[in-house]
Amino acid sequence: VQNYLQARLAGESASAVVMDVHNGDLIAIGSAPSFDPNKFVSGISVADYKTLTDDPFRPLANKSVQGTYPPGSTFKMMVALAAVEDGLIAHDETITCRGFVEVGTQRFHCWKRGGHGKINLRDSLKNSCDVYYYELAQRVGIEKISAMARRFGLGARPDLPLNGIATGLMPTKDWKSKIIGEDWRIGDSLNSAIGQGFVLASPVQLATMTARLASGKAVVPRLLKTIDGVDTLTAAAPPLDISPESLAAVRGGMFAVSNERRGTAYSTRIADEFLQMAGKTGTSQVRRITKKERSQGVTRNEDLPWERRDHALFVGYAPFDNPRYAVSVIVEHGGGGSRFAAPIARDILLEALFAGPPPLTAYPASQRTRIKNERKKLDRRVSGA
Repeated sequence: VQNYLQARLAGESASAVVMDVHNGDLIAIGSAPSFDPNKFVSGISVADYKTLTDDPFRPLANKSVQGTYPPGSTFKMMVALAAVEDGLIAHDETITCRGFVEVGTQRFHCWKRGGHGKINLRDSLKNSCDVYYYELAQRVGIEKISAMARRFGLGARPDLPLNGIATGLMPTKDWKSKIIGEDWRIGDSLNSAIGQGFVLASPVQLATMTARLASGKAVVPRLLKTIDGVDTLTAAAPPLDISPESLAAVRGGMFAVSNERRGTAYSTRIADEFLQMAGKTGTSQVRRITKKERSQGVTRNEDLPWERRDHALFVGYAPFDNPRYAVSVIVEHGGGGSRFAAPIARDILLEALFAGPPPLTAYPASQRTRIKNERKKLDRRVSGA
């Protein structure tokens, strides 16, 4: 699975993490592009080192644990849980999306310009409606949103035997006052609700969050299985103390993302009904869209320089009815999460579930010829041929 993950990420500036949802075992954890460590053994040349340090894809960084990114819409499950657990919205209550909300003199836009109309929790995840989460943020507030996120492993440094592990950031009013010297504003809460603004998370943290969503337990990532023959897993993960109804509501929305028509990741679903994937797409902006640009039409990612394109994200787990593995994928400046991160995540999950190449029947029929041809190229990369 590790070899396949690295081969699948080839050509991208990206990271992926696969975790066992029951015990936190890291089945695979990778960062791309990679580099040849043998060059450092006897002293790397100045030219070779400069090639590595000047590469905009940052091959020397272990993005899976060192990289922190705005999680985009993959964060929306945390906001939803904070609201439903506090009784501030019912699972079936609808909020009307007109394509934007106004706070004072400022407009906060949904990605869908014309809006989604009346939308409930399940469909807000399925369609990734931003306005729904702007409303929740105003009801819940940043303190409860950040507290819920920390319960799922965000904003906490993972205890792993690796260098430079990032903590990420789950902001609070006190944090902004101390670090930035400014008061928290409503707009900060709205930006945070869609995984933008000050919120930052690493790929391993997002995989942990997803594993906890799938299992309902506070699993922690584990890289070393035994030390001197002694198992490092000392106790079963405790329950998260989140109501089953709230977890079921969020999981239902994640199922709809991948398995219902018009779900943002429907095109990258797993076709095997016994292995169906639940997930959430995410796209995080790295630039500010001006009012003028929005009025004239937002510039497409492919028309922007690489470094100004959005990050593409996806988190998911499978099988939906009996979760086994969780996955997170981030493609730096990749564009939309549904188009660029979700296919990678789906393919890696299938590789883990089958402990090797999955049958073509696991893919939608319309994609099998393409997948078969792509698989041949990947197999050569995995084998090193």
